[in-house]
Amino acid sequence: MILALRTDKPVAELYLLSPDGQLIGEHSWQAHRELADTILPTIEDFLKHQQLSIKDLTGLVIFTGQGSFTGLRIGTTVANALAFSLDIPIVKASGDEWRSSGLAALQTARPQQFVIPDYDGEPNITQPKPKTLHKPNRLD
Repeated sequence: MILALRTDKPVAELYLLSPDGQLIGEHSWQAHRELADTILPTIEDFLKHQQLSIKDLTGLVIFTGQGSFTGLRIGTTVANALAFSLDIPIVKASGDEWRSSGLAALQTARPQQFVIPDYDGEPNITQPKPKTLHKPNRLD
């Protein structure tokens, strides 16, 4: 079974596909700022609902197109970790037909590879605030 993940927006999506592309199941949830906390338990529950386990996966497709920097980063990291630990191939895809193009790419993908998200810009990382030394009050 193939697991396809999309985490680039506040509503995250999971799809379970047969190797020939048939949609077996799908699930979406309001992940937004809780994606890091909810993605693994949600994948586990989703597969359990389909009477499968994580070990039944034979490939992963991750949406890596433009979208939330943090959502793409978390989703791609989790997908890469799953693919590595299960020794299954992973591919990235984007666009409206991302699932079908991902399935096509899986035909030639090999295990032990990883994917990198396609961000639509540089991360906006703020500068650290200047440190101020705190001087304790002294009683004279």
